[in-house]
Amino acid sequence: MANGPFIWLQHIAPQHLLSRVAGALAGSKLPWLKDMLIRRFIRTYNVDMDQAQQSAGDYATFNDFFTRALKTGARPIADGGQFIVCPADGAISQVGRIDVGRIVQAKGQSYTAAELLGGDTDQAARFDGGHFMTIYLSPSDYHRVHMPVAGTLSETTYIPGDLFSVNTATANAVPRLFARNERLACLFDTQLGTVASVMVGAMIVASIETVWSGLIQPHGKQVIRTAYSEGNAPQLDAGGEMGRFLLGSTVILLFEPGKIEWLTDLRAGDTLRMGQVLARKIVAA
Repeated sequence: MANGPFIWLQHIAPQHLLSRVAGALAGSKLPWLKDMLIRRFIRTYNVDMDQAQQSAGDYATFNDFFTRALKTGARPIADGGQFIVCPADGAISQVGRIDVGRIVQAKGQSYTAAELLGGDTDQAARFDGGHFMTIYLSPSDYHRVHMPVAGTLSETTYIPGDLFSVNTATANAVPRLFARNERLACLFDTQLGTVASVMVGAMIVASIETVWSGLIQPHGKQVIRTAYSEGNAPQLDAGGEMGRFLLGSTVILLFEPGKIEWLTDLRAGDTLRMGQVLARKIVAA
């Protein structure tokens, strides 16, 4: 598969340095700088500010704007007792079955669930024959990530890696993209067994943040696993916020076999909104 200039530049670019610079700019409280960045971003990406809780001039930093809260009722939450709830605004990159441990990235491209989860073959085996969905968040999207089902956090794994873009062109051209990029894999104990929600970083993504531990140390060198016990494990409702991207990226959901049934009309490229129905639970609450 031929790689164009955009893909070639990503291979040679200082990905982590660019992300640190972008993070510094996005976190600046200089009024002239943050206001300029916000205004230009809204204009460039046609951001709908009518749904935001605050107006463009009310944010302390560009990061605050980018992770903006929405007005109450802007994203109705489907019945989490019967359905799988969409965790984010975005578009379906791929959706399907995890076949012999492999997840489809694009036509002719795949990676393993074990790679995605940082090499944990035991956890990955839970999802063999199950279902996955990859959701791409574009720059204009709402960038808070929510729970697809109610669950109790059992483990997180921070996996260091590259910071390629995660748009369609890059997913088509870069082998094992989502198993190469920096990411945070979160495993939850749920009524449906173990459910994974993996937040994947990307080019100029300054950082990933969770509601239970705050900012995740970005751009590290080692895989870091954190286990949660019954006494300190966060419990989150379906549709509850679990984290945020400080500059956009991708969320990948993994489900065990025999637990859910995707809506039959979902296809790669479909636009999604947080809170809508993605699938039916085979055993409803």
